Amino acid sequence: MPKVRSVFLSDIHLGTRACQADRLLDFLREYSADQTYLIGDIIDFWAMSRSICWTQAQNTVVQKLLRRARHGERVIFIPGNHDEALRDYCGTVFGEIEVVDELVHEMADGRRFLLIHGDQFDQVTRHHRWVAVLGDKAYDLLVRINHWLSWARRKLGLAGYWSLAGYAKRKVKTALNFIFDFETSAVHHARERGLDGVICGHIHWATIREIDGLSYVNCGDWVDSCTAIVEHFDGRLELVAWGEARPQALLAAPLSETAEV
Repeated sequence: MPKVRSVFLSDIHLGTRACQADRLLDFLREYSADQTYLIGDIIDFWAMSRSICWTQAQNTVVQKLLRRARHGERVIFIPGNHDEALRDYCGTVFGEIEVVDELVHEMADGRRFLLIHGDQFDQVTRHHRWVAVLGDKAYDLLVRINHWLSWARRKLGLAGYWSLAGYAKRKVKTALNFIFDFETSAVHHARERGLDGVICGHIHWATIREIDGLSYVNCGDWVDSCTAIVEHFDGRLELVAWGEARPQALLAAPLSETAEV
Protein backbone atom coordinates (compact mmCIF):
# COMPACT_ATOMS: atom_id res chain seq x y z
CA MET A 1 0.00 0.00 0.00
CA PRO A 2 1.61 3.30 -1.07
CA LYS A 3 1.43 5.97 1.59
CA VAL A 4 1.19 9.60 0.54
CA ARG A 5 1.25 12.85 2.45
CA SER A 6 -2.20 14.05 1.32
CA VAL A 7 -5.22 12.83 -0.62
CA PHE A 8 -7.63 15.29 -2.24
CA LEU A 9 -11.13 14.08 -3.22
CA SER A 10 -14.18 15.92 -4.49
CA ASP A 11 -17.58 15.31 -6.04
CA ILE A 12 -18.22 11.82 -4.68
CA HIS A 13 -22.00 12.41 -4.72
CA LEU A 14 -22.96 9.89 -2.05
CA GLY A 15 -26.69 9.19 -2.05
CA THR A 16 -26.98 8.80 -5.82
CA ARG A 17 -27.04 5.83 -8.19
CA ALA A 18 -24.18 7.39 -10.17
CA CYS A 19 -21.76 7.37 -7.22
CA GLN A 20 -18.99 4.84 -7.90
CA ALA A 21 -18.40 3.98 -4.25
CA ASP A 22 -16.89 0.55 -4.97
CA ARG A 23 -14.06 2.11 -6.97
CA LEU A 24 -13.53 4.77 -4.33
CA LEU A 25 -13.23 2.06 -1.68
CA ASP A 26 -10.58 0.31 -3.79
CA PHE A 27 -8.68 3.58 -4.06
CA LEU A 28 -8.91 4.29 -0.31
CA ARG A 29 -7.72 0.76 0.51
CA GLU A 30 -4.63 1.23 -1.64
CA TYR A 31 -3.76 4.80 -0.62
CA SER A 32 -3.20 5.68 3.02
CA ALA A 33 -2.32 9.28 3.88
CA ASP A 34 -1.43 11.61 6.70
CA GLN A 35 -4.32 13.88 5.71
CA THR A 36 -7.39 13.56 3.53
CA TYR A 37 -9.25 16.56 2.14
CA LEU A 38 -12.87 16.17 1.02
CA ILE A 39 -13.40 19.16 -1.26
CA GLY A 40 -17.15 19.42 -1.69
CA ASP A 41 -20.18 17.59 -3.08
CA ILE A 42 -19.32 14.56 -0.99
CA ILE A 43 -23.03 14.03 -0.24
CA ASP A 44 -25.54 15.01 -2.92
CA PHE A 45 -28.49 16.58 -1.10
CA TRP A 46 -29.79 17.97 -4.43
CA ALA A 47 -30.29 14.49 -5.87
CA MET A 48 -31.46 13.05 -2.56
CA SER A 49 -34.30 15.57 -2.50
CA ARG A 50 -35.63 13.75 -5.60
CA SER A 51 -34.74 10.16 -4.67
CA ILE A 52 -32.23 8.48 -2.40
CA CYS A 53 -29.90 5.64 -3.33
CA TRP A 54 -27.66 4.70 -0.42
CA THR A 55 -25.80 1.44 -1.00
CA GLN A 56 -23.72 -0.64 1.38
CA ALA A 57 -20.60 0.49 -0.47
CA GLN A 58 -21.51 4.14 0.09
CA ASN A 59 -22.06 3.45 3.77
CA THR A 60 -18.66 1.76 3.92
CA VAL A 61 -17.03 4.84 2.36
CA VAL A 62 -18.39 6.97 5.22
CA GLN A 63 -17.28 4.44 7.81
CA LYS A 64 -13.81 4.20 6.31
CA LEU A 65 -13.33 7.98 6.37
CA LEU A 66 -14.54 8.13 9.98
CA ARG A 67 -12.18 5.28 10.88
CA ARG A 68 -9.26 7.12 9.29
CA ALA A 69 -10.04 10.20 11.37
CA ARG A 70 -10.33 8.16 14.58
CA HIS A 71 -6.97 6.53 13.91
CA GLY A 72 -5.13 9.82 13.76
CA GLU A 73 -5.34 10.82 10.11
CA ARG A 74 -6.42 14.41 9.64
CA VAL A 75 -9.68 14.49 7.64
CA ILE A 76 -11.01 17.88 6.49
CA PHE A 77 -14.44 18.35 4.89
CA ILE A 78 -15.07 21.44 2.77
CA PRO A 79 -18.78 21.51 1.73
CA GLY A 80 -19.78 22.23 -1.87
CA ASN A 81 -22.99 23.40 -3.47
CA HIS A 82 -24.64 19.95 -3.45
CA ASP A 83 -24.01 19.63 0.31
CA GLU A 84 -24.17 23.35 1.05
CA ALA A 85 -26.49 22.73 4.02
CA LEU A 86 -23.38 21.60 5.90
CA ARG A 87 -21.79 25.03 5.46
CA ASP A 88 -23.83 26.09 8.48
CA TYR A 89 -21.59 23.75 10.51
CA CYS A 90 -18.23 25.12 9.36
CA GLY A 91 -15.91 25.40 12.34
CA THR A 92 -17.26 22.27 14.02
CA VAL A 93 -16.00 18.69 14.23
CA PHE A 94 -18.08 15.57 13.49
CA GLY A 95 -16.55 12.21 14.43
CA GLU A 96 -13.05 13.76 14.35
CA ILE A 97 -13.71 15.17 10.85
CA GLU A 98 -13.20 18.94 10.68
CA VAL A 99 -15.72 20.99 8.66
CA VAL A 100 -14.39 24.23 7.17
CA ASP A 101 -15.51 26.58 4.39
CA GLU A 102 -12.05 26.71 2.78
CA LEU A 103 -8.46 26.08 3.78
CA VAL A 104 -4.90 27.06 2.84
CA HIS A 105 -2.79 23.90 2.60
CA GLU A 106 1.01 24.08 2.70
CA MET A 107 2.72 21.46 0.58
CA ALA A 108 5.80 19.60 1.77
CA ASP A 109 7.92 21.85 -0.48
CA GLY A 110 6.49 25.03 1.06
CA ARG A 111 4.01 26.02 -1.66
CA ARG A 112 0.63 27.20 -0.40
CA PHE A 113 -2.61 26.17 -2.11
CA LEU A 114 -6.18 27.30 -1.57
CA LEU A 115 -8.55 24.38 -1.05
CA ILE A 116 -12.10 25.33 -2.05
CA HIS A 117 -14.94 23.48 -3.76
CA GLY A 118 -15.25 26.00 -6.59
CA ASP A 119 -18.96 26.78 -6.94
CA GLN A 120 -17.97 30.27 -5.82
CA PHE A 121 -16.44 30.74 -9.30
CA ASP A 122 -19.48 29.38 -11.14
CA GLN A 123 -21.75 32.25 -12.15
CA VAL A 124 -24.55 29.86 -13.18
CA THR A 125 -24.67 28.19 -9.77
CA ARG A 126 -24.44 31.52 -7.94
CA HIS A 127 -26.99 33.52 -9.92
CA HIS A 128 -29.12 31.07 -11.94
CA ARG A 129 -29.74 28.14 -9.64
CA TRP A 130 -32.59 26.69 -11.73
CA VAL A 131 -30.22 26.38 -14.70
CA ALA A 132 -27.70 24.62 -12.47
CA VAL A 133 -30.36 22.18 -11.23
CA LEU A 134 -31.49 21.48 -14.81
CA GLY A 135 -27.89 20.89 -15.87
CA ASP A 136 -27.41 18.56 -12.91
CA LYS A 137 -30.35 16.44 -14.04
CA ALA A 138 -29.01 16.33 -17.62
CA TYR A 139 -25.56 15.29 -16.39
CA ASP A 140 -27.10 12.58 -14.23
CA LEU A 141 -28.92 11.23 -17.30
CA LEU A 142 -25.68 11.11 -19.30
CA VAL A 143 -23.96 9.23 -16.49
CA ARG A 144 -26.78 6.68 -16.33
CA ILE A 145 -26.62 6.14 -20.09
CA ASN A 146 -22.86 5.76 -19.77
CA HIS A 147 -23.38 2.95 -17.27
CA TRP A 148 -25.19 0.89 -19.88
CA LEU A 149 -22.68 1.82 -22.58
CA SER A 150 -19.85 0.57 -20.35
CA TRP A 151 -21.72 -2.69 -19.81
CA ALA A 152 -22.18 -3.09 -23.58
CA ARG A 153 -18.50 -2.36 -24.24
CA ARG A 154 -17.46 -5.03 -21.74
CA LYS A 155 -19.79 -7.55 -23.37
CA LEU A 156 -18.30 -6.71 -26.77
CA GLY A 157 -14.78 -7.09 -25.41
CA LEU A 158 -13.83 -3.45 -26.02
CA ALA A 159 -10.96 -2.36 -23.81
CA GLY A 160 -10.72 0.93 -21.96
CA TYR A 161 -13.25 3.26 -20.40
CA TRP A 162 -15.18 5.70 -22.56
CA SER A 163 -17.12 8.52 -20.94
CA LEU A 164 -20.23 9.88 -22.65
CA ALA A 165 -20.39 12.81 -20.22
CA GLY A 166 -16.72 13.59 -20.80
CA TYR A 167 -17.20 13.39 -24.56
CA ALA A 168 -20.11 15.83 -24.33
CA LYS A 169 -17.97 18.26 -22.32
CA ARG A 170 -15.17 18.16 -24.87
CA LYS A 171 -17.47 18.63 -27.84
CA VAL A 172 -19.83 21.29 -26.56
CA LYS A 173 -18.18 24.67 -27.04
CA THR A 174 -20.20 26.47 -24.40
CA ALA A 175 -19.20 23.85 -21.85
CA LEU A 176 -15.53 24.32 -22.71
CA ASN A 177 -15.83 28.09 -22.47
CA PHE A 178 -17.44 27.70 -19.04
CA ILE A 179 -14.63 25.41 -17.88
CA PHE A 180 -11.90 27.79 -19.03
CA ASP A 181 -13.64 30.79 -17.42
CA PHE A 182 -13.96 28.78 -14.22
CA GLU A 183 -10.25 27.91 -14.21
CA THR A 184 -9.24 31.51 -14.85
CA SER A 185 -11.47 32.77 -12.04
CA ALA A 186 -10.10 30.18 -9.60
CA VAL A 187 -6.49 31.05 -10.37
CA HIS A 188 -7.23 34.79 -10.17
CA HIS A 189 -8.72 34.28 -6.70
CA ALA A 190 -5.63 32.36 -5.54
CA ARG A 191 -3.35 35.06 -6.93
CA GLU A 192 -5.25 37.77 -5.03
CA ARG A 193 -4.67 35.77 -1.85
CA GLY A 194 -0.92 35.62 -2.52
CA LEU A 195 -0.97 31.83 -2.92
CA ASP A 196 0.83 29.46 -5.27
CA GLY A 197 -2.24 27.69 -6.61
CA VAL A 198 -5.70 26.30 -6.03
CA ILE A 199 -7.11 22.79 -5.60
CA CYS A 200 -10.84 22.51 -6.24
CA GLY A 201 -13.62 20.36 -7.73
CA HIS A 202 -17.15 21.23 -8.85
CA ILE A 203 -16.88 20.94 -12.65
CA HIS A 204 -15.98 17.19 -12.80
CA TRP A 205 -12.96 17.94 -15.00
CA ALA A 206 -9.79 16.49 -13.49
CA THR A 207 -6.60 18.30 -14.39
CA ILE A 208 -3.24 19.55 -13.19
CA ARG A 209 -1.92 22.53 -15.14
CA GLU A 210 -0.14 25.83 -14.92
CA ILE A 211 -2.11 29.02 -15.67
CA ASP A 212 -0.19 32.29 -15.76
CA GLY A 213 2.45 31.00 -13.40
CA LEU A 214 0.09 29.49 -10.81
CA SER A 215 -1.00 25.89 -10.37
CA TYR A 216 -4.60 24.98 -11.12
CA VAL A 217 -5.60 21.54 -9.82
CA ASN A 218 -9.03 19.94 -10.09
CA CYS A 219 -9.81 16.65 -8.35
CA GLY A 220 -12.42 15.49 -10.88
CA ASP A 221 -15.14 13.24 -9.51
CA TRP A 222 -16.27 9.75 -8.45
CA VAL A 223 -19.32 9.69 -10.71
CA ASP A 224 -17.78 9.57 -14.15
CA SER A 225 -13.98 9.81 -14.29
CA CYS A 226 -13.08 8.40 -10.83
CA THR A 227 -10.07 10.60 -10.17
CA ALA A 228 -8.16 11.92 -7.18
CA ILE A 229 -5.16 14.10 -6.46
CA VAL A 230 -2.38 12.87 -4.19
CA GLU A 231 0.54 14.77 -2.68
CA HIS A 232 3.78 12.87 -2.18
CA PHE A 233 6.17 13.54 0.66
CA ASP A 234 8.33 15.78 -1.53
CA GLY A 235 5.35 18.04 -2.32
CA ARG A 236 4.85 16.63 -5.82
CA LEU A 237 1.21 16.32 -6.94
CA GLU A 238 -0.19 13.49 -9.04
CA LEU A 239 -3.55 12.96 -10.67
CA VAL A 240 -4.66 9.36 -10.21
CA ALA A 241 -7.36 7.98 -12.52
CA TRP A 242 -8.95 4.88 -11.01
CA GLY A 243 -10.27 3.21 -14.16
CA GLU A 244 -11.94 -0.13 -14.73
CA ALA A 245 -8.58 -1.92 -14.88
CA ARG A 246 -7.56 -0.87 -11.35
CA PRO A 247 -5.48 -1.74 -9.49
CA GLN A 248 -3.54 -3.47 -12.29
CA ALA A 249 -3.00 -0.23 -14.20
CA LEU A 250 -2.20 3.19 -12.78
CA LEU A 251 -2.78 6.37 -14.75
CA ALA A 252 -0.98 9.24 -13.08
CA ALA A 253 0.60 12.52 -14.09
CA PRO A 254 3.05 14.67 -12.11
CA LEU A 255 2.54 18.37 -11.59
CA SER A 256 5.43 19.10 -13.93
CA GLU A 257 3.26 17.93 -16.84
CA THR A 258 -0.10 19.15 -18.07
CA ALA A 259 -2.62 16.43 -17.28
CA GLU A 260 -6.32 16.13 -17.89
CA VAL A 261 -8.88 13.36 -17.57
